[in-house]
Amino acid sequence: MTLALPRPTLRITAAALLGLAAAVGTAFSQAATPTPAPKLEFPAASPAATLKLRVGVTDIEIDYSRPSMRGRTIFGGLVPYDQRWRTGANSATRISFSTPVSLNGNPVPAGTYELFSIPGRTEWTIIVHKNMSQWGDYQYDAANDVLRFKAKPTTMATPTETFAIGLSELRDASATLYLAWETTRVPIKLEVDTVGILKPRIEAAMAAPSGKKPYAQAAMFYYENNIELPTALRWMNAALAENPKAFWLTYRKGLILSKMGDKKGALEAARQSLAMASEAKGSMKDEYVRLNEALIASLN
Repeated sequence: MTLALPRPTLRITAAALLGLAAAVGTAFSQAATPTPAPKLEFPAASPAATLKLRVGVTDIEIDYSRPSMRGRTIFGGLVPYDQRWRTGANSATRISFSTPVSLNGNPVPAGTYELFSIPGRTEWTIIVHKNMSQWGDYQYDAANDVLRFKAKPTTMATPTETFAIGLSELRDASATLYLAWETTRVPIKLEVDTVGILKPRIEAAMAAPSGKKPYAQAAMFYYENNIELPTALRWMNAALAENPKAFWLTYRKGLILSKMGDKKGALEAARQSLAMASEAKGSMKDEYVRLNEALIASLN
């Protein structure tokens, strides 16, 4: 006798149907959506550059583009003589000063400006122009010139392939702002009144009824700028009263006394600092042994 087996029953719930439909729809959607093209970025012929530097307490920022020689003759060729130049490429070069400055002895108020130039064989004209955020020099208007002054170019022994604007010879109150390309370097003396800006701030901080006083930093600022050396000594003594074992401050006290002409006091401070440094540990030991020995030798 043959037994008849029951056939399996296929049951599909509504929830299963909905899930299947969603999966099919998602797959179809993914297949139908095209893959976005990759973002293309090409090398810039004249890359943008930003220089940020502080001279004393003045923040300076320069935004410009840097073209390269690429085998071309630059001044008198690509950049004609006696014609206005954007001093770079692409957008006009911009320069910002957080305080008033002087350029080759000419005062410039704090602010943001465009920097144009007129190259010459033996003399350049530098133009500080109102900031127009312009491309090239197409919106240039001489009525918006803030300042024009002359600068003398020098010849470099080694060519500079890519145009550069920089700051060198940094001091608390000055630096050299320079333009350099091909074999031409144009130095511009930049000066700031760091003492005039910072001295009133130091005096206000010292006169404040509360708060930690910057005795050591203020003393060394006065020392380095030859301002009221007795006040600098008083502040250094106050710093040492807060930290008597700071042999690095005792050494600086010796520097102040030496500049004041107190040889005996300077020798005493240097010898005291040397003795403390000799017993110290770490990298500061060797440095301050050497510094104090040099100070003592200069005083003998």
